[in-house]
Amino acid sequence: MNRNELVDAVSGKTDMKKSEASKAVDAVFDAIADALKGGDEVRLVGFGTFSVASRAASEGRNPRTGEKIQIAASKQAKFKPGKGLRDSLN
Repeated sequence: MNRNELVDAVSGKTDMKKSEASKAVDAVFDAIADALKGGDEVRLVGFGTFSVASRAASEGRNPRTGEKIQIAASKQAKFKPGKGLRDSLN
């Protein structure tokens, strides 16, 4: 499912027009992204938890030359599904 299909699904399950559903979907995504940027965790009970994980700097190799390269430390978003979501899939 892509963003447009998600907007259609939200619009179909509510009494919202597609333009309103699009704004609502964008607002949810923005709120989650803003919370993660601020170092917070977003917990949606029954659905899952969005969090930020730190990756330490490491050393890698260029696959073409075999030369060692430094990979910088970074942060990445993680999602851990909640029990309700896991149970609904099985």
